[in-house]
Amino acid sequence: MSLAPGFLDELRTRVSLSSVVGRKVTWDPRKSNQGKGDMWAPCPFHQEKSASFHVDDRKGFYYCFGCHAKGDAVTFIKETDNLSFMEAVEVLAREAGMPMPARDPRAAQVADRRTQLVAVMEEAVKWFRLQLRTSAASEARAYLAKRGLSVEAQDRWEIGFAPDQRQGLYLALRQKGVADDLIVASGVCAKPDDGGAPYDRFRGRIIFPIRDGRGRAISLGGRAMDPNARAKYLNGPETELFDKGRNLFNHAPAREASGKGAALIVAEGYMDVIALSEAGFKAAVAPLGTAVTEDQLRLMWRISDEPIIALDGDTAGIRAALRVIDLALPLLEAGKGLRFAVLPGGMDPDDLIKAQGAGAMKAVLDQAVPMVKLLWQREIEGKQFDSPERKAALDKSLRAHLKRIVDPSIRAHYGEDIKQLRMELFGQRPRVAKPFQPGAGRGRNPRFVQDGPVTPMPSTKGSLLATAPERVEEVLREAVILAALIFHPGLIRRFESVLERMELIGEGHEALRRLLLIGHDADAEALYAQIQQAAPAALDALLARPHVQIAPPVRNRADHDLAEFCIAEGMAHLEAGRGARREIAEAMEDIEGLADEGLTWRITQANVARFSALAGPKGKTAEAVVASNGVQMDKDELEGARNLWDSIQFSKDGPKR
Repeated sequence: MSLAPGFLDELRTRVSLSSVVGRKVTWDPRKSNQGKGDMWAPCPFHQEKSASFHVDDRKGFYYCFGCHAKGDAVTFIKETDNLSFMEAVEVLAREAGMPMPARDPRAAQVADRRTQLVAVMEEAVKWFRLQLRTSAASEARAYLAKRGLSVEAQDRWEIGFAPDQRQGLYLALRQKGVADDLIVASGVCAKPDDGGAPYDRFRGRIIFPIRDGRGRAISLGGRAMDPNARAKYLNGPETELFDKGRNLFNHAPAREASGKGAALIVAEGYMDVIALSEAGFKAAVAPLGTAVTEDQLRLMWRISDEPIIALDGDTAGIRAALRVIDLALPLLEAGKGLRFAVLPGGMDPDDLIKAQGAGAMKAVLDQAVPMVKLLWQREIEGKQFDSPERKAALDKSLRAHLKRIVDPSIRAHYGEDIKQLRMELFGQRPRVAKPFQPGAGRGRNPRFVQDGPVTPMPSTKGSLLATAPERVEEVLREAVILAALIFHPGLIRRFESVLERMELIGEGHEALRRLLLIGHDADAEALYAQIQQAAPAALDALLARPHVQIAPPVRNRADHDLAEFCIAEGMAHLEAGRGARREIAEAMEDIEGLADEGLTWRITQANVARFSALAGPKGKTAEAVVASNGVQMDKDELEGARNLWDSIQFSKDGPKR
């Protein structure tokens, strides 16, 4: 919603800046001149003792000569109360008796409806507070006294009591003329399925009002007095006013305290927040009976750049903290983070403060650790890393977490911290790389040292390696596999599953694969004719490659065993080479953050698989022969080479198709 400049000017005219600031400071009578509107006081922003904060009431501006804070009445309320611009304007408008500019009719109708519901909630809060002073609430008062809440504290938190009556609140609201639909819509009463009169939702419970960031009552929380109650704590239902995933308990007071420099503390429940606040930790909030949601996390970051998650030290509290980590990782931004304070002995903040005092709680908060350390602790807790495989598993898990961080700068810093933690865990020392010096190698012959760039020869520029796409070796292997299957269609079923999954990067190869899978039942001539008709350009380009023309399955079309061996070998080469490339590419991302022996082990294993494929199948037995030059050779391979040589046709027309 935009505001007309005239509205803000009128608002600044009606509200005295000195009266707004005077609620937060004590004027220095020696320097101030009230008649001229020239006022001085200690600065409320940096907690100084001298009066260097100046307010010019006539101009409507303030300025601090110490911290250089400056602004008008709206800015002052924004900064001191930690409000948004529109919220600050609304506060001043109410003080000046000026109505906010009207919105569109539908928005105004919705606003009126919400105003009515808020009024119902406020009446409910008053009624519950009165019930806490009745004889029916004696057990509740005893419980609150046992928890260390004085009568003054109960009044500050507006704590009430819901008697165990079916329609106590409902009848009280009806006596005040509140309509049934508003009573039900506010969430304080529920309507039975049989269509009868509404009944009270909260019965036999201590009541905690839930207010939004503007201080309006939007729902209630109730703690059961009956130990056998189905739910110990009960929040109001989702209503037009209340969305439990978008609100925080004690939101407005915590925001104001955080604006004055207090650390924002996120506790688990109502009593924890109350205990923290009463102990002096005013900036305390709690999610409303659920795990922290994304909206609540963003709301916390609007209050403070680095909230402290102080959940219980028991198993459930630790799990909750870990869920917060998983939620926060993709949302991290520069300057927005989380710290975690783990309470000792399974205590919650209320228990710790009562047992050891506020000093013990402050000590725990001062030792809060950044999120990266808790993430690291989760990954190593109870595990042994005494093998490369286990270290590689740790790397994989950490890498998955790091990839969820969107901001590249934050991701890089997380990687650096994790790298340092790994070195500490495994007792490693960081490696110092020596700078590269050209010509520093031993045994270099100066005759072969080239000064300046080398000009490529025309034959080199026109070669396949220069003109083919990237990964040319893979393209050639694909071509040989496809050509072999074209001339040996009986092998298509044998390699069908691998052929379907195989990544094809060569031009026209995808079309040829599709035709092979469709025509696997045809003989060689029929399949060739089908492909020639459907994809002539792709077929001609495939068979025109010299590498394909001299391939054994193409030259010797009668030897199906040789073709099967060549296809299997080619597929193994492709899979191993691509697997090694993927592993190396993935490892390149880890070089900066997680490079270690686990990383090198993964790369080694990938290359072992690659070179094993290049070396051919293992485990076969063959008779060896010795050539005239003394070289030992496989007899079967030698015979295959001789047959290949004999099958070559040294004619101009090339192979027959």
